[in-house]
Amino acid sequence: MKKAISLLLAVTMCLALAACGGGNTSTPSAPSTSTPSTSTPSASTPSTPDAGEPITVGIINNDPNESGYRTANDAAMRATFTEENGYKATFFNNNDAAQQIATAQQMIQDEVDFLLLSPASTTGWDTVLKDAQAAGTQIILFDRMLEADESMYVAAVVSDMPAEGKTAVDWLTNQGLDEYNIIHIQGHMGSDAQLGRTGALDEKVNAEANWNYVTQQSADWDEATAKTITQSVIDSGKPFNVIYAENNGMARGAVAALDAAGITHGKDGDVIVMGFDSDKWAFEAVLNGSWNYMGLCNPLQADTVDSIIKDLVAGNAPAQKIIYTPEQGFDCDTLTQADVDTYGT
Repeated sequence: MKKAISLLLAVTMCLALAACGGGNTSTPSAPSTSTPSTSTPSASTPSTPDAGEPITVGIINNDPNESGYRTANDAAMRATFTEENGYKATFFNNNDAAQQIATAQQMIQDEVDFLLLSPASTTGWDTVLKDAQAAGTQIILFDRMLEADESMYVAAVVSDMPAEGKTAVDWLTNQGLDEYNIIHIQGHMGSDAQLGRTGALDEKVNAEANWNYVTQQSADWDEATAKTITQSVIDSGKPFNVIYAENNGMARGAVAALDAAGITHGKDGDVIVMGFDSDKWAFEAVLNGSWNYMGLCNPLQADTVDSIIKDLVAGNAPAQKIIYTPEQGFDCDTLTQADVDTYGT
């Protein structure tokens, strides 16, 4: 397929050079300063694979055991990028950014048509992005963003992590506590999710005298580590009334420590419990009042990525560069069973 794309790109370039000073109006999303030899061909090269030829994709994701969210995200990708759906897919799952980057380089050398990335870290990908562009491999981000110029990838289907954090912190603000003493359990440091969910809370704590961190530690998305962090605070005797955990698994670990110590939580409890993601069991914890809040992070992005690829192969550029999955926050006072059934995974 890539050879067909390259051939058509060459023809298109020749026609463009023959035009008398005319701009390339068929490529509105292509970076205007890029040279023809290195620009991503997706927006300027309509192409269709030969009959029966699969679209080759390399898919780099995080460990599906990381969380219920990640399990659902990985399962959706594997169910979508199949031979039956016209793909030849190679999957790699790892939370180590260095290993992700090394595998991405190998996939580029293997001449995949598309490289789908859910990066473990927002930085360190510059060489991969440049090599992919030079090789004609088109990059689509999913689930997590990178710190990179938009010209270096063709599209991104992601959650708005800063918005998730702000929505959660706004909800917490509206609880009107006299003092906020917070156990903040962070996710994988440097990931898009951690940066977004931490950023809004850091801003509030730094701005308000009655907002305090009792502790702020990373559990790296791990439930058992979150339980240990919470137990350590309980053992210290420091007062706290909020647990802000950056995913549901870590919130569950924290709650296990509360339960073991006989500390009430959730609706009408002594401690506000907050989590993120889309696990149905966590929705049910909010519904029954054991937890107070959950920020929905939608893991089902595979269909949107599939549609983007099929459009690109047909010669149609994405309507927008960054597509945010629809999300919102839910609390124990307003969540309904219909919400659980609709959004829980």
